[in-house]
Amino acid sequence: MVVAFACLVATAVAVAQPAIVRTAGLELKADGEFTPHELPRNHPAPIEIEGKAAIRSTAGGPPPELEQLILDFDRDGRLSTAGLPTCAPASIEGVGVAAARRKCEGAIVGKGTVGAQVLIEGRWIRVTGALTLFNGPAAAHTASVVAHAQPVSLPDEIYVVEIPIDRTKGDFRYRATVEVPEIFNGTGVLANAKVKIARRFRHKGKERSYASAQCSDGTLGVHGRLTFENGIVIDGTVEKYCVPAGVFRP
Repeated sequence: MVVAFACLVATAVAVAQPAIVRTAGLELKADGEFTPHELPRNHPAPIEIEGKAAIRSTAGGPPPELEQLILDFDRDGRLSTAGLPTCAPASIEGVGVAAARRKCEGAIVGKGTVGAQVLIEGRWIRVTGALTLFNGPAAAHTASVVAHAQPVSLPDEIYVVEIPIDRTKGDFRYRATVEVPEIFNGTGVLANAKVKIARRFRHKGKERSYASAQCSDGTLGVHGRLTFENGIVIDGTVEKYCVPAGVFRP
């Protein structure tokens, strides 16, 4: 089994280009952003997060199948779920986008799109669908996210994946582990995804934010590890500048 490690590191301002890794016939393009950039130095404040990634084969045809994605989030980040409704994965199994969003409306924490390449009658077809992230049950983990996706051109294909989020030590506070499901009966591969996480809610009379952060060292980073079916592993960190509130900027 071939294993290739590539470092994906980009320390950038908001207008920077996406980070790009090419290895073993595979290209990964990833980028992310958060707002606002000016944050308190010693206590978290609400933020909104946007992230996107695309995978392609540099040799043509579909990319290899992504089996697992691990994301580690900066130690200066905070996740707040106390008082936020949860969505049980079983409650939206086999349910379309609109119905799932109605059923678990109070648990929505993010929305976006997801794309795949699927093999239909001997041809590779690109499909895109709506992606919804719900606050999930915590169970044995710190928290969880329930991801729901449904391709527009393949409405019978509905995917519901529970993503556990655990506390970690060191430079990163949380780890989300995504076990990518089989796509289109194993004949499809994940190609791209884009998501925005933004949720405010009230709990015990106070306004809260699902995601918040502080800026203690001038950057916020996300570390990713992607494992593909052919043994390729892409591992690295994308960082973005933040500005401690009150710091003079010429």
